[in-house]
Amino acid sequence: MADDRQRTSGTLVIGLGRFGSAVATTMESLGHEILAVEKDPRRVQQFTGRFPLVEADATTNEALEQLGAREFSSAVVGVGSSLEASVLITANLVELEVPNIWAKATSREHGRILKRIGAHHVVYPEFDAGIRAAHLVSGRMIDYLKMDRYGFAVMKLHPPKEIQGFTIGELDLRGRYGVNVLGVISPDKPFEYASAQTRINPEDVIIVSGDTSLLEHFAARP
Repeated sequence: MADDRQRTSGTLVIGLGRFGSAVATTMESLGHEILAVEKDPRRVQQFTGRFPLVEADATTNEALEQLGAREFSSAVVGVGSSLEASVLITANLVELEVPNIWAKATSREHGRILKRIGAHHVVYPEFDAGIRAAHLVSGRMIDYLKMDRYGFAVMKLHPPKEIQGFTIGELDLRGRYGVNVLGVISPDKPFEYASAQTRINPEDVIIVSGDTSLLEHFAARP
């Protein structure tokens, strides 16, 4: 056992594959209290010293009880390669009444099972990454984040030529294209929230929001 320290709050991160290790590393860097759980000794050795970590098999209720899972305010199930392990771990956490359970799913069917047994949130890292990549291959777009199921999104992109050199007040982008400029990032300058007086230059990066289809149309302009 790499670290038998338990916490009375924070997040339990189970499984240190690409997804789980990214969650654990990021939360630790942000100052959140976490305890990671991994049954593979090689992964335990790889991450020992980077964040609080226990070598254990979380598919057993007894192991989670010993780890004090009931005392955690949230848990992340990062196990995805084994459907059985993912379901067992999630079911154990539900039984232990962990109030906020996030579980990774590798397919829609997997996600539906996790929801049915009580996971509060289901995430699809591979699926979501594929959607994001599809939006980015157009070239102008730098980053893309879908905000909800109804088509609202936020996008970071280089400004189309036709809006370069003008202020946001002069352009009326909401009226012309149905998009809102939230902010502008200029080289070697801090982020600037957009106002009517903000001028968009060719070297800038703009942050815009709106309906996904309208954003795609706007980003495709030369």
